[in-house]
This record gives sequence, C-alpha cells and structure tokens, in this order.
Amino acid sequence: MKKMISIGLIFLMIIGVLAGCTSTNSTEPSQEDVKQYTIGIGQFGEHGSLDNCREGFILGLEEEGFVVGENLTIIDGNAQFDIPTANQIFQNFASKNVDLMAAIATPMAQTAYSVAMDKGIPVVFTAVTDPVAAELTEGNITGTSDKLPVEAQLKLIRAMMPEAKNIGILFTTSEVNSVSVIEEYKTLAPTYGFNIVDMGINTTTDIPQVLDKLLPQVDALSNLTDNTVVASLPLLLERAGEREIPIFGSEIEQVRLGSIASEGIEYIELGKQTGRMAAQILRGEKTADEMEFETITESSLYINPEVMERFGLTLPQEMMDRAIVVESNEK
Repeated sequence: MKKMISIGLIFLMIIGVLAGCTSTNSTEPSQEDVKQYTIGIGQFGEHGSLDNCREGFILGLEEEGFVVGENLTIIDGNAQFDIPTANQIFQNFASKNVDLMAAIATPMAQTAYSVAMDKGIPVVFTAVTDPVAAELTEGNITGTSDKLPVEAQLKLIRAMMPEAKNIGILFTTSEVNSVSVIEEYKTLAPTYGFNIVDMGINTTTDIPQVLDKLLPQVDALSNLTDNTVVASLPLLLERAGEREIPIFGSEIEQVRLGSIASEGIEYIELGKQTGRMAAQILRGEKTADEMEFETITESSLYINPEVMERFGLTLPQEMMDRAIVVESNEK
C-alpha cells in the first residue's frame, strides 16, 4: 500500500511539473497578443527617387522593430501624378482608420495633410523639398526634406563645363518646391558665372513645345526633383541629346537614366530617416507636431562615365576621387 501511495505521489508531482512548464509557456506572447499597426503609404507617382523613398521608409521601420507580416500592415496607394486620385487614396486610408499616413512627394503630403488633420491621424512625409513653402510645418505632421544642394550642383557644372554660361531649368508651375529652388539657383548662379534660364509647364503635354524654346538658349540643363518633369526625363534626355546638351540630374536614379552627373542626396537613406521618425510616433515617444522636419545635409557626387565620354567632359581629380560611378540602365 505504501508503495502504491508513493507511486501516486510521484505521479502527481510529475503532473505538477508538466503543468508548471505548460503554464510558463502559455505566458509567451502569440501573434494575436502582439500589438498590430497599419500604415497607409501614398506615393505621387512611379519614378526612381520616389520608389527608393518607399523602400527606405519600410527598411527604417524594420530597423525600429516594425516588420511587415509580424506587427505591421501596409496599405499602398499610387496617384500616378494625379491630385484627385491622391485625395481618394488618403480618404481610403482615413476610412480604414490607419495608425499613420506616409506621404511621398509634396502633392501627396499636402493632400494627406488636408485629409488627416480633422481625423487625428498623424502624417509623415518624405521627398518634400521645401516644407515651409508647402505649408507643412504646422499640425500633426512631420517628415524629411530632400532639399537640393544647389551650390554644390553649380560647382559641379562649372568644374565640368568651364565655358558654359546659361543653365536651363524646366519646372512645373504648380510645384511650390520647384519655384523656391529656382529662386535659390538664381541667387547663387552669378557667383559661379552662370545665368539661369527657366521655363514652366503645366502638364507633361507642354514639355516638347517648351523644350523647343528652352534648349537653343542654354549650354546645359539642371534637372530638379520636380515630379512631373522627372517622370518625363527620358524625353528630356532624347531632345537635349539631339542638340549635344548635357543634363545634370538631382539624384542617382536620374544619372542611371542618362544624366551626366549630379550632386544629390541618397533617397533610400532619406526614406530610412523618415521610417525612424514614424517609429517614434507609433511607439508614442513623440507626436508628429512635436517633431521638426529633418533634412539630409550631406550630398553625394554621382557620375555617369559613359555619358561623360559621349560629351567629351571631365572632372578635376579631387572631384573624381569622391565620385560614385553609376552605370546607365540597360536599354
């Protein structure tokens, strides 16, 4: 009898230990226990720099522990450079009560701001050249600026084209960023012996006719981050190439497409910086209206040797030493 009681006690003890292990394991958070977040990302259109911003934004969130498929859901919307479509995208995000709206490019940021402010949804923007001019500095909104290093670009053009006098700039008249950047170009250009010839367009359909007027007046074009113009860069490269006029881009993707060189920022890094800001908001560490917009201050020099050779242009060795070589996209 004593043996039977001892065996029974041992059996009960084993059950207790197993129960304890089961109890401990059950306290580990399951997928359902992890807090879930939803972000709506609105992109103004498809071109390299904006695509890189989106990629970097997601990478920045991942670095901060917000991972798609684990604790993060992303809803995408691409406006294809159409403002009414942009409004529909952000209205859809608002109806789904997303935790945060991300806006890529100035028109998207302005649209997101108008939709989200009354609904208490924070907005984080990226690829906005001049947030002050775009009136994106007040309210539950913050983000990153892709302000162009205009003076560095002028130095680059002068170093590569010592005899050049007139620089042409094509811009969209409704893009407040482009207007402010051109003013900076005009202020700085005389210091480097340049004259700025700028011409505006309303839509992409205006570009061929305006180019016919602009190109005969200039020695080179300097392309901005103007979304409508960038979307038509292949056309600009074709028309300018026919007249042996080089185009200086504003970031690496424009150089890949065939621009000769650029002093610009790295858009994946810009997106990462934006993602890290969004993570602070999602964690509740800061609200968007407590965060000043941020700007990458360091520029990178990108060159396309194939295009340089085609135009017979070179750079001083000290600039070549810091240049990042970019190959043209396969045609």
